[in-house]
Amino acid sequence: MTTAQQPQPYSETAQHTETAPGQKRRFWPKMDPLTQRRWANFKANRRGYWSFWIFLTCFALSLCAEFIANDKPILVYYDGGLYVPAVISYPETTFGGFFPTEAEYTEQEVQDLIQDKGWMLWPLIPFSYDSAVKGLQEAAPTAPDSRNWLGTDDHARDVLARVIHGFRISVLFGLALTLLSSVIGIAAGAVQGYFGGWIDLGFQRIIEIWSGMPTLFLLIIMASMIEPNFWWLLGLMLLFSWMALVSVVRAEFLRARNFDYIRAAKALGVSDRVIMVKHVLPNAMVATLTLLPFVLSGSVTTLTSLDFLGFGLPPGSPSLGELVAQGKNNTHAPWLGLSAFIVIGGMLSLLIFIGEAVRDAFDPRKAF
Repeated sequence: MTTAQQPQPYSETAQHTETAPGQKRRFWPKMDPLTQRRWANFKANRRGYWSFWIFLTCFALSLCAEFIANDKPILVYYDGGLYVPAVISYPETTFGGFFPTEAEYTEQEVQDLIQDKGWMLWPLIPFSYDSAVKGLQEAAPTAPDSRNWLGTDDHARDVLARVIHGFRISVLFGLALTLLSSVIGIAAGAVQGYFGGWIDLGFQRIIEIWSGMPTLFLLIIMASMIEPNFWWLLGLMLLFSWMALVSVVRAEFLRARNFDYIRAAKALGVSDRVIMVKHVLPNAMVATLTLLPFVLSGSVTTLTSLDFLGFGLPPGSPSLGELVAQGKNNTHAPWLGLSAFIVIGGMLSLLIFIGEAVRDAFDPRKAF
């Protein structure tokens, strides 16, 4: 007669890795009930849920823009060796040429040298954002055709290649500006709301004065002294964009600082920094996260507006705002304005829909 099997102690790892026969094994921790409810509310907003995946797919593809739209091959096999010109620069002498400079893969001579001892794999769009399309049958800008799917601009550059690269720059700029401004804005709002008093009043007066500064005039003045670039624009816009979340975080800290558990923590000698970070900030982050998609859309719009006015990225950069300006200046080429409108409008619409879904996910009144 066998002895009874002793009960095994509870193991979080065993719960998630050992499954019944016929079930798939899980290698990630189970979400807590609150996270499950928020994720269910996010998925319940079908428009925002699918917008999230569409935007994520477009952004992921734009990160691989060099492998989608480039005037350099993705892969070159030459004389028994593999080369990646889309990522690494190779001199023409590598492929049997005479010049020590980087190989021009669109030149027929270089193509003949490579094809004699190997082959080339070109991207889907064999044009980069700054490469001029050769062999056009008419003066640029040219209408869309089988070679240039969205046509060319007034500098004979492929519009689709510039849209892909411009989408990446716009989103990266918006993400960087949103992240940095959120860190500064949350810190400023937390200090104001938690300490209150003269600190709060002093910060509020500074914000009122700073928010009244003419941002566009400052950009015009600075653009006349230095050539703007990505990091210069990011730093300058950060000086004014950090105020977007201050009022929300300040209100949450003002509300929570008088709660009983905060007073109890102070009575026990817990430091103000620990109380702010561990006890009050998580409550304030709920309202903050619902605003981040809208802050991101505002950051993208800001960069697009500056590029349209000519105070944004350097000339020649793949910019959606510059494409809008080309559409305005070339009314006889409607594909320029339509391409810019569809891309910018679609991007902002997706971000707004995602923001609505995030707002529903963190809404405590919604129970799935």
